[in-house]
Amino acid sequence: MNGSWLIRGRDGRLSAYAPRDEAVWCWAQRTPGGSWIAPRTVGGDQRLHPVLAVGQGTDGYAHLVAWRPTGPQEAGLVHTTHFRPHLAALDWNRLGHPNKAGVQTGVPAVAVDAEGRAHVFVPNAGGGVSMRGQKERGGWGPWRDLKGREVEGELAAVTRLSGRVELYATSPAGILRWTQAGPGHIPALDDEPLKASARPGTLRALATSEEHVTLFFTDESDTLCAWRPGAEPIALLPCAGPGPVSAIRFTLDGVDCTLLAQRSRSGRVAFAAYPTEQESAGAWWTESGPQLPPDAQVSLSKDHQGDLVAATLQPDKGAEGELLMTRRKAEPGLALEAWRKVVPE
Repeated sequence: MNGSWLIRGRDGRLSAYAPRDEAVWCWAQRTPGGSWIAPRTVGGDQRLHPVLAVGQGTDGYAHLVAWRPTGPQEAGLVHTTHFRPHLAALDWNRLGHPNKAGVQTGVPAVAVDAEGRAHVFVPNAGGGVSMRGQKERGGWGPWRDLKGREVEGELAAVTRLSGRVELYATSPAGILRWTQAGPGHIPALDDEPLKASARPGTLRALATSEEHVTLFFTDESDTLCAWRPGAEPIALLPCAGPGPVSAIRFTLDGVDCTLLAQRSRSGRVAFAAYPTEQESAGAWWTESGPQLPPDAQVSLSKDHQGDLVAATLQPDKGAEGELLMTRRKAEPGLALEAWRKVVPE
């Protein structure tokens, strides 16, 4: 999965998404802060590959993107919008293939601009990145080649607080960045990549202020780094484990903080927090919860009261998968409650 898959809808209810059994499933709260209903598929009966990208607009709507099989050794992308956890999502809308036809070209990413328009990004067969975006008056624009060379691993898409969309990718030349010059503009590739060695599949971007997006990545020395354009990358702390971190901004004891979560090498979830954009203050990992298998996913969100929540998901465990959750205790500091299994009612 690419993106934050645990999200708070506009009505305050939490929902979680995951690909399993050739479909995308949704776990959702019955009421804000209340019990959960049994997971169900979204987007109709379309058979899907086990790949999912999740994005969310300021309107709270979830945008889901996946690959579907279209023939022998061929696939195409599809998109759906989920407005509320208890409503059925729109049927999957076919987006086609960035190269017109062929096999899957990589894990997609999706970001939603201030006008609620989804931008779908995916590596293409030429080693660059292609994009297809929703039009202002409905429908979709054409596939556009955004250039780039030798793109590796998953893309990281993000929406700035201004509502403009950005994209990041790794390549042997360094980290590539695409930005919009204005609302509705086609994201353009920076003239020069960031000369940093980032491991493919470790990018995570977070809007950390009106002016900045902070990109987190793991370098070749297993150090988790933070980078904001216009400055050099900052070594934050040794990574807790492989893969990208989950990241969120929240207020901790009156301070604007960035919280990071990552499945550690021990199998537990590791958390680290520091004042937002003040990496020099330092950060350290604290592990929490039970040991999890390597394929467990971790995501962070806020509940209907704005309190921090964290979840892990093992989509293929049991008939309904296994969703574990914790939340911050109502006390100073970053103390978490015991992890609990979500049991649908």
